[in-house]
Amino acid sequence: MDTEKRKELVTRLTDEVVTEDELEEIIETKDSPTVYIGYAPTGVPHIGHFATLRKAADFIKAGFEFKVLIADVHAELDVEKTPPDLVEARSEVYEKAIKEMIKQSGVELDDVKFVRGSSYQHDRDYQKGYMQLMENATVNRAERASSEVVRHEDGMKASGVLYPFLQIMDCVALDADIAYAGTDQRRIYMLGRETLPKIGEDKITTVLYPLLGGLQGGKMSSSSPKSKISVLDSDKTIEENVMDSYCPEGEVEDNSLLGYVKYLLFPILVDTGRSFEIERPEKYGGDVSYESYDELENDFVSGDLHPQDLKKGAVNILKELLGPIREELLRRKDVLKQAYSNELVD
Repeated sequence: MDTEKRKELVTRLTDEVVTEDELEEIIETKDSPTVYIGYAPTGVPHIGHFATLRKAADFIKAGFEFKVLIADVHAELDVEKTPPDLVEARSEVYEKAIKEMIKQSGVELDDVKFVRGSSYQHDRDYQKGYMQLMENATVNRAERASSEVVRHEDGMKASGVLYPFLQIMDCVALDADIAYAGTDQRRIYMLGRETLPKIGEDKITTVLYPLLGGLQGGKMSSSSPKSKISVLDSDKTIEENVMDSYCPEGEVEDNSLLGYVKYLLFPILVDTGRSFEIERPEKYGGDVSYESYDELENDFVSGDLHPQDLKKGAVNILKELLGPIREELLRRKDVLKQAYSNELVD
């Protein structure tokens, strides 16, 4: 595969690449470069995680080694999201959920490497590295960097200031050529690009994926269950949340459901040789099948595809993709109950 095709795979459907020149150099000079994405095991894995993980398929096709960091130490620092005594169980849940999401994206697990943060983040060289990074940044800069990632309802804990420096140092410890993340991580990696050269390390090339909104409009929120779909949600809940989602007729901007169709569903369908099927009565145009997102969006904007029909089609595909993930997680109810609560899994 030539450089241009590999670059096209890496950059497709992304929000930003910092920088494209660096990405091109990496592809041209390395046969098997490394990209990593990290997840702190805090709340229940959800559809937003699935949307970012789907892109593992693109990186692997482009010849990259794909690493997933289960950032258990980061989760301990984000104390308002995860009590420390629940981190181990939640790490197990996250790793299993991520593996199943990757499998549903058409990727072989042999092509993905999983790493626990605690396996190296207590090492002397790693700790020395993040302390040197901290010497080259202000507290205010660190707070801004982590403000979209670390919960801080009543003022950020001191541990939240440490958080971004560990994440930056992960790039070095994991020998990553590229850091891949949602756009909420941008400030952290830009701080890394400023500080890493000051301690003798290369800038980290960064690929950012769009941060998709909540199904009710606005941001996803743990306090609003209808704003997202959890990997443990039943088929009934998936249907209810999607059918109640904010999806104004003919409007694309701020239409979160269309966002998930574009960035999650269609890439998986295309990669696995399927189309977006919608069943509807003949009086409303009959059944319709879409091979590309652009076709679907054009019909939606023109009024040929009604929001209710779009929602029904999305529900069917989401049930198909999320059902196997939920079933695998429920095989370990003991771990789920340790990680969350009896009410969540009974």
